[in-house]
Amino acid sequence: MRLSDRAPGLVLGEGVSLGEDVRLGAHVVIHSGTVVEDGCEVQDGAVLGKPSKLARHSTARREAPAPLVIGAGATVCCGAVVFAGASIGEGAILGDQSFVRERAVVGAGSVVGRGSAVDNDVTIGARVRIQTGVYLTAYSVVEDDVFVGPGATTTNDSTMSRHGPEYALRGAVLRRASRVGGGVTLCPGVEVGEEAFVAAGAVVTRDVPPRGVAMGVPARVVREVGDADLLEAWR
Repeated sequence: MRLSDRAPGLVLGEGVSLGEDVRLGAHVVIHSGTVVEDGCEVQDGAVLGKPSKLARHSTARREAPAPLVIGAGATVCCGAVVFAGASIGEGAILGDQSFVRERAVVGAGSVVGRGSAVDNDVTIGARVRIQTGVYLTAYSVVEDDVFVGPGATTTNDSTMSRHGPEYALRGAVLRRASRVGGGVTLCPGVEVGEEAFVAAGAVVTRDVPPRGVAMGVPARVVREVGDADLLEAWR
C-alpha cells in the first residue's frame, strides 16, 4: 500500500486500475487488484477491495476472492466498505457507511441505502432499491426491481449457530418486483413471490405467493396485489 497524490490521503495497493474520469474523495483506501471503471465516484473515507477476515467457526468459503470490480458510473459514498470479490454494476449507488462483502453482486442501477449490509454471496439484481439500515444475510437472492424498506432484516440460520459443518444456510429469495416494507423480518429460506407485497413490521415465516399481500406476526396473505399496482403500470 502506498500514498498517492491523486487525492488527499489516498492510499493505493498494487495493481489498482482506475478508469477515466474517476472522482476520488479524501482518505480513500483502495486495496490491491481493485478495478474502478470509467466515470465512477468514490467519496471520502471509502474502503475498496478490503480482504475478508473470517472467524474460526465461519462456514463462508475461504478461497482467495477475485478482485473487486466497480462498474462504470457507479458511486461509492462516504465511509462505505466494499470487500474484495464483490461486483458492483454500472450506475449502482452504495450509500454512506454501507457494507458489501465478498462475492456479493449488486446489479446495474441498484441502490444500497445508508448503513445497509450486504453479506457474502448475496445476489442483487438490477434497479433494486434497498433503503436505510437493511441487512441482507448470506446466500440471499434479490431479483430485478425489488424494493426493500428501511430496517428490513433477512436471516439464514434456523439453529442460530447450533449446527455442524454439513448444515446449509438459506437466505431469503425476493422475486422480481416484490416489495418488502420497513422493519420486516424474513426467516431463513422464505421466498417472496414476484410482485408480492409484505407490509411493514411483518415477520415472514413461510413463502408469500406471487402477487400476495402479506401482513402481521406471523405474516398471513390477506389479498392479492391489483393490476393497477403492478410494476408495469408504473414504469
